[in-house]
Amino acid sequence: MGASEDFMIDVDALLRTVENAAPIDAVEAVSASLGEMISASSVTMLIADFSGRAVVRLTSTDRVAGARGHGDEQAETLPLAGTPYENVLRTQQPFLERVGTGARTIVPVTDRGDAIGLLELELPRYPTPEEIADISSAAHALAYVVIAARRHTDVFEWGQRSTPFALAAEIQRRLLPASYTCEAGQFTLAGWLEPASSVGGDTFDYTLDRHSLQVSITDAVGHQVAAALLATLLVGGLRNGRRRGLDLADQAAYANDCLSENAGAGQFVTGQLMRLDLRTGTAEVVNAGHVLPLRLRAGQVTEIPLAVDAPFGVLPGKRFRVQPLPLEPGDRVVFLTDGMQERNAATLDVAAALAASTDLHPRELVHELGAAVLHATGGDLRDDATMVCLDWYGGPPRGRVTEQGADVSRASAALPTGG
Repeated sequence: MGASEDFMIDVDALLRTVENAAPIDAVEAVSASLGEMISASSVTMLIADFSGRAVVRLTSTDRVAGARGHGDEQAETLPLAGTPYENVLRTQQPFLERVGTGARTIVPVTDRGDAIGLLELELPRYPTPEEIADISSAAHALAYVVIAARRHTDVFEWGQRSTPFALAAEIQRRLLPASYTCEAGQFTLAGWLEPASSVGGDTFDYTLDRHSLQVSITDAVGHQVAAALLATLLVGGLRNGRRRGLDLADQAAYANDCLSENAGAGQFVTGQLMRLDLRTGTAEVVNAGHVLPLRLRAGQVTEIPLAVDAPFGVLPGKRFRVQPLPLEPGDRVVFLTDGMQERNAATLDVAAALAASTDLHPRELVHELGAAVLHATGGDLRDDATMVCLDWYGGPPRGRVTEQGADVSRASAALPTGG
């Protein structure tokens, strides 16, 4: 692995440890095995909290004052602001400091740009750059362990929730993609949702196939469970149509009919659907009564002019217009819901924030916009605030240039985007 003989990490052995452990024990088992390989006095996995403003230390052995408990499980929430944890998540670079004759190091646990969490280790001696690289590789492998293990247990999901979810929020969470960030050779995409105290029914979604990227953002009328159920009907229709292989116009029509046939009178959802052809670099969009997207191009922010069709669910049998969405390499496009522009957030200038975002990774941007709307409203969001940021680099379809799961073509990575 490039490290010295007394500091060797056997990834095959780590993977065998995963397979031999129960899903609920997989992360702790891998951490313990890694610790033995490098004689670390402690190895801890910290998982990103759903708030985006903390990480969570999960354990089933130690009892920590102030930690949340769930049976044998303990979850200690650690705020990010001003800590090395925050810096590692932003830069996707390891943190290293001397502690006596040893060292403390923190490395990112990341998959395809999605910052899942951090690995923190206390080492018996100061490591070489090669040894840090090996530890970072092990942390990257740990990202896949978490992804696989959380399919089988609620422990990770429970640990990431600093506050309990209401039923509406639970329903809404199931409508969001498994990863809020996707880095690819031609683009980077990141989404974020700041939920209102009474959940407003916002969603975003995306999927990437061999030749296209598809993105949706939606906003269901109403609040709480009624809005979440309405959003479920529409997102279910969109996903079902998409997975049937329908084109964008037919997806919109199918989802519209699903909604109009199964929802009550006066129930509707606004939204936008986008399909980006990765071979030609051309994009098309359906706009169903939704807030216009913003585009940052050459330092200038403008609304993208789109014709407006009726929201989904208003007119049974309706056909929606598929419109061109002009893109140039270097464009940054932000799709958003009206919660980003609600009246008690009047002090937030989204366009100005976007104009100043050139050096931010898309995940940083959507996180900072979410934090800004919370600040502007004094934490009293009356409607969900949701956004999706797409950076389009252009060029032919291609792979990425990465280090340990993060794109190295950008100087900065991002704050966490959920599990």
